[in-house]
Amino acid sequence: MDIPVTTAIRALRAAQTDFEPCVYDYVEHGGTRHSAACLGVEEHATVKTIVMETDAKKPFIVLMHGDREISTKQMARVLGVKSVAPCSPETAHRHTGYLVGGTSPFGTRKPLPVYAEASIFELPQIYINGGRRGLLVKIAPAVLDQIVHPARVAVAVSE
Repeated sequence: MDIPVTTAIRALRAAQTDFEPCVYDYVEHGGTRHSAACLGVEEHATVKTIVMETDAKKPFIVLMHGDREISTKQMARVLGVKSVAPCSPETAHRHTGYLVGGTSPFGTRKPLPVYAEASIFELPQIYINGGRRGLLVKIAPAVLDQIVHPARVAVAVSE
């Protein structure tokens, strides 16, 4: 199978970590529900990479289960700021070098603080974006610690 070599794939290889590329047909606004269905995995095991910013326009990444949303109130509380919101697609692209729908926490253009929903680490494996639309990588959650050192948070709300 032809695997696109993205900045994220290069970062995973450079860290000499185990990962399995999973290619699927990307659909605009299909989200994790679509990718999970294509790969035959639970949406809870797919992890979204959301680029957000504080009210002071400081960018950061939140990694969240595919079937959960981020409580922006709770996230703002964790960071000790007034408010947080998702970045515009253009701003997210500028910070990460990735297009929305293909954003990976690995190999971002600028190093950004990363926060991960703590329960992600209870899963045996996760499916997270490999730096391109239609490409997820199957990894052990420990790989996140190894490469992006995320802070654990509890900010999930059911959709």
